[in-house]
Amino acid sequence: MSMIKKYIVVPALILVFLGPVLKAQEQPGLRERADKLYLTYNYAQASSIYSKLADVKKPKLKDLERLADCYWKMNDYEAAENWYARVVQFPQSSPQNLLLYAEVLKSNARYEQAKSIFKQYASKSGDVKRVTNDIAGCDSAVVWMAKPTNHHIKNESLINTANSEFGVSSIGKQLFYVAEPNAAAFKKIYGRTGNPYLRIYTASQSPDSGLAKPEINQASYNNGRYHIGPVVSNKAGNVLYVTRTYPGQETELTREHQLKFGTHNLELFIYSNLNGQWEEIAFPYNNVQKYSVGHAALSKDEKTLYFVSDMPGGFGGTDIWYSERKSDGTWGQPQNAGGRINTPGNEMFPNLNEDGVLYYSSNGLPGMGGLDIFSAKGSQNNWSVPLNLKYPINSSGDDFAFLTAETTAGTKSGYLSSNRKGGKGGDDIYSFNSVISKIILALKGTVVNKKTGEILPASAVTLFQNGRQLVAKQNSSSNGTFFFELEKDVDYSVLGQKEKFYGDSVQLSTKGLIKSDTLNVVLRLDPLFEIGKAIALKDIHYNFDKDNIRPDAAKILDELVRTMRDNPTLEIELGSHTDSRGADVYNLDLSQRRARSVVNYLVSRGIDRGRMKAKGYGETKLLNRCSNGVKCSEAEHQTNRRTEFKILKL
Repeated sequence: MSMIKKYIVVPALILVFLGPVLKAQEQPGLRERADKLYLTYNYAQASSIYSKLADVKKPKLKDLERLADCYWKMNDYEAAENWYARVVQFPQSSPQNLLLYAEVLKSNARYEQAKSIFKQYASKSGDVKRVTNDIAGCDSAVVWMAKPTNHHIKNESLINTANSEFGVSSIGKQLFYVAEPNAAAFKKIYGRTGNPYLRIYTASQSPDSGLAKPEINQASYNNGRYHIGPVVSNKAGNVLYVTRTYPGQETELTREHQLKFGTHNLELFIYSNLNGQWEEIAFPYNNVQKYSVGHAALSKDEKTLYFVSDMPGGFGGTDIWYSERKSDGTWGQPQNAGGRINTPGNEMFPNLNEDGVLYYSSNGLPGMGGLDIFSAKGSQNNWSVPLNLKYPINSSGDDFAFLTAETTAGTKSGYLSSNRKGGKGGDDIYSFNSVISKIILALKGTVVNKKTGEILPASAVTLFQNGRQLVAKQNSSSNGTFFFELEKDVDYSVLGQKEKFYGDSVQLSTKGLIKSDTLNVVLRLDPLFEIGKAIALKDIHYNFDKDNIRPDAAKILDELVRTMRDNPTLEIELGSHTDSRGADVYNLDLSQRRARSVVNYLVSRGIDRGRMKAKGYGETKLLNRCSNGVKCSEAEHQTNRRTEFKILKL
């Protein structure tokens, strides 16, 4: 079954647009509306309705399955994991849900848990072969993260936005990439992501290979109804190969649930610059009624055109194919690039560097999660064994569109695209270069029980940089210790987690360090085994007189979501407290609304409402002397404005 039929694409890979056939119906109910949106790839809208259907005492398994799948398709892997954790608890849940749950866990770099669930799937389904590569990928990822390659990865924050950017290519002296425009400028929205359709952008390059000054390309080839891009060119820059979503009426037709759908497949167009005007010619092997063609790449001599397609005759979902240029300048019949690089999974985003090395992405070989970037040497259908580029080029997310730049003084640099944690939006563009560290920096730490001081072996310890960008992950040793290598001039955070404990994190930085050093931290995990114990959630702030959850508070509450998810029998009270300023009755009402908003947030992230109770205490439980009429500093009042969770049941 092709990638399109399975709906397992990231934004901007093999992209589709579905439209239901016109059919008279009565006003559909809530579930019917959600199902129709789901079947037409409108996952963003469907998820909001399924969330309402899931927030009942006895939700239907099918609703939870589709809600989890919506988040999976939108690349919100944290939310997908939360919902799949509930799905697999249903007695009637199928083994397929275990497979999906394991894949999400892997995408969240929870490799030990993913490996365990993959094995459960194999045991229940009997399909051991299906998960052999997945389990091998989990084992490899742990090793690669413990010993990363000498590449420094930098988020190109001057061009990345809250939407998606990806697929850098060099055309003449300009760098091109693909992005979702600002919704204010482009009103037409792609239902799968909830963002505008893709367009081609340009950016300038600084001496350190950084990208800046993004501008939307105004050329004629950048106009279309649906997605435009990615784009590559010949060396002269006067012939472009542009991928776009077919805008016409001749679509690939399928039927599902008594509805007919037209799939707008991808097609490849060739643009030639003649006297300053771009003239287009359709790639002769487009067939929008049967399959997609896109993601072009040229060989160094420009005589072989590589591309991605799910046309018949391949090895699995999407494969890499090629066509040879004939003597008259036309392209020959497509040939499959062979089973050495193509797999039963999906291969895409090919690119060849100046040395003829093929870089491409695949989810059909052992990898860290989602799409991994691989390299192979050869040409056409004769290739060496693909090599995984390992961590940090690859991550637990989708990594693709690998482009090498010029190599100088033994340093390799270039760009890749990824939806790894810690980015600015969906897919982000990252630059990379190989580095040789002049000083050695490290982090050494211990995980302990906050109450007793006892060490906590086998705790999950995760290192992040720049917010939530995953750097490395490991389990603490038998004596509760952990060790990470660090880079210069980076802000880090390290998070410790363990079942039946509330996590703890510490911030640290290597900025300003000029000689080798080892930083030391202690992570103190609060035990959850005391009924009635209240644990404060640090830095949960609200705007004045408001009860909505701010983005900064959401990040902190996500840790509580993980605690609830990983301890499925835990039941808690969410308590909100105010300071003494304002009327007592009003403060009681405000705190109740704030507590309820916390519960609602956790429900939206997959936690069963029945496991939580909202309680507003107003100013009835002050932590200091600052009662009515007492003059106190703002810091003293802030101490009383807090949100806590109290354990009701383990």
